[in-house]
Amino acid sequence: MYTINIDHVCGCVRRSDLEINSQVESKDEALLKAIKMKDLMNQEFCGKHMFDIEEKENNFHIAFAVSKPATSCCGGSAC
Repeated sequence: MYTINIDHVCGCVRRSDLEINSQVESKDEALLKAIKMKDLMNQEFCGKHMFDIEEKENNFHIAFAVSKPATSCCGGSAC
């Protein structure tokens, strides 16, 4: 059994029809379902956060994506 969890339940998640915790039989089915959920969340939610999937043992966690730090490089030779 594989579990798909939404780790950070923001207002958009609460207002959606998505299951916060769900279980499926196969790893492939769980991964495909998690990807579809993540894509829907990234495309249709408010855009304040982006979501990503992390796999831990038999669990797929959908959580806020870690953003890369902004660079302040000016593009010159000083960087």
